Amino acid sequence: MSQDLFEELHELLIPKISKCTTNWRTPISTRERLVICLRYLATGDSHQTIAFSFRVGRLTVGGIVKEVCTEIWNTLQPEYMPSPTEETWKQSEKGYRETWNFPNCVGSVDGKHVSIKCPKNSGSEYFCYKKFFSVVLLAIVDPCYKFTVIDVGSYGRHSDSGIFENSIFYRQYVHGKSLLPDKPLPGTEEPVPHVLIGDEGFALKTYLMRPFPRALATQDERKTNFNKRLCRTRRVVENTFGILAQKWRIFLRPIDCDVDTAIDIIKAACCLHNYLRTKQGTAILTPESEDENVPMRALITHRPTNRRSTTAAFETREQFVSYFNQ
Repeated sequence: MSQDLFEELHELLIPKISKCTTNWRTPISTRERLVICLRYLATGDSHQTIAFSFRVGRLTVGGIVKEVCTEIWNTLQPEYMPSPTEETWKQSEKGYRETWNFPNCVGSVDGKHVSIKCPKNSGSEYFCYKKFFSVVLLAIVDPCYKFTVIDVGSYGRHSDSGIFENSIFYRQYVHGKSLLPDKPLPGTEEPVPHVLIGDEGFALKTYLMRPFPRALATQDERKTNFNKRLCRTRRVVENTFGILAQKWRIFLRPIDCDVDTAIDIIKAACCLHNYLRTKQGTAILTPESEDENVPMRALITHRPTNRRSTTAAFETREQFVSYFNQ
């Protein structure tokens, strides 16, 4: 974050994080409060380390981090992660069609486990299959590596597909509705639904495409070509999570705080990610320039699901298979 962007962010937050000066004490300045929060997010250091660095109390650091993260979300979310509109989906579809060669795609969706300290009296609710405690960050990403929608705070033991179908986004935009009206793929005449794309952790739906199982794809070149095109485009959400974790290194270690504060931290980091991507205008990795073999270890993906899909979902995927093998 450049100094100019820091000052701009500081100006936005001054009314929200300032404290009154009293006869008893002079409060910590708004600038220092913001720096403490950003230092914590950017380094992942413990509250005690941050307290020693700024000569404040450990509990003071914890209170500042929670308050400032909450205000970052309340201030930046309406502008940098607003509720998606029809125009938002149209711009996303255009980007995926022109940059990633996947028409009728409006977003790449994936869920990641964010490691947290074991919550008190939580049993196995937050214990994921990777053998650590976590909350799930489910995100839909546009072609410019910015978060369109996020869902934070689900139990680590839940699957991607279950979290997605119980999210507010699903009830508001997907269930019984369509993201955008159907339209033909380029060079064809039959209307095809607009879709999200995900990995094997999601069930195949008319609005969500997933790759063919590897055992089937190896026996059919058409399915192999579809998998290559889908997985290359789905790397957008993987790259976004990687950028998020490398810039905000709090994600490289378990978050040592209660669950509500961890959720505020994750939401603030996602908003700051969109803020910096919008202001800095960082270049987009093209399909030809990205490395398909780079692992992303900070945030752990979900395991595959084997839920049965409807005939309409299989037919929709077959239309994409035919288009990519013309």
